[in-house]
Amino acid sequence: MAEPKPRKPWSAKKKITLGVIALVIVGAGIGFYVWHNTPGFCDAICHKPQDPYNPTYYAEPGQPATDKWGNPVADAYGMLSAVHRAKEGMVCIDCHKPVMKEQIIEGIEWVKGDFYYPLSERNLTNLVYYRGIPAEEFCLNPDCHDTTRSGLTELTAFLERNPHAWHHIEYTCTDCHKAHRASIMVCADCHPDSVVFRGWITPEAARNLPTVYGQYDWED
Repeated sequence: MAEPKPRKPWSAKKKITLGVIALVIVGAGIGFYVWHNTPGFCDAICHKPQDPYNPTYYAEPGQPATDKWGNPVADAYGMLSAVHRAKEGMVCIDCHKPVMKEQIIEGIEWVKGDFYYPLSERNLTNLVYYRGIPAEEFCLNPDCHDTTRSGLTELTAFLERNPHAWHHIEYTCTDCHKAHRASIMVCADCHPDSVVFRGWITPEAARNLPTVYGQYDWED
């Protein structure tokens, strides 16, 4: 039986070539990951449905802006997407954490032409639908606002009218705090003397906003 021929050692040229290929692959992977964390990725993949959301993300707090429907916003400080980007350097997937099942379903909807434009507005229950976590954990979690509903009440107890003390009905975070349009001072619906924060609007102004909604079958 013939002995196997010894393998020739790789030449310096071959080693360099393979090293360059490895670096290109690693660089491309890193580049894709960085791109994946930006609105540009969502825009490139989803095309038209994402377009109205990019201005709300890149808006500068303290400056006039437009919401996802194209309505003027007096101060982008009222839109959480702009504030989270400017103050914390957050990107889309910090809030909208990708879940494979959700991405597949959205991809199928997009191909079938069932992907609503503009995207329908979701409440906390909708936002965590595929993640399988309690609705409040979308905002109240160790990576974001590490507190509880009762903790929120205590944090704002110094205010003359505590917005986190639910006297009549129990609101959720998204009833007041909006990411891609002006946030709403819900208290002002019953208390006209309520302070409306910079960039925020009253419930009456919110009801008069020109809006466009799609609807998902599983939304409540």
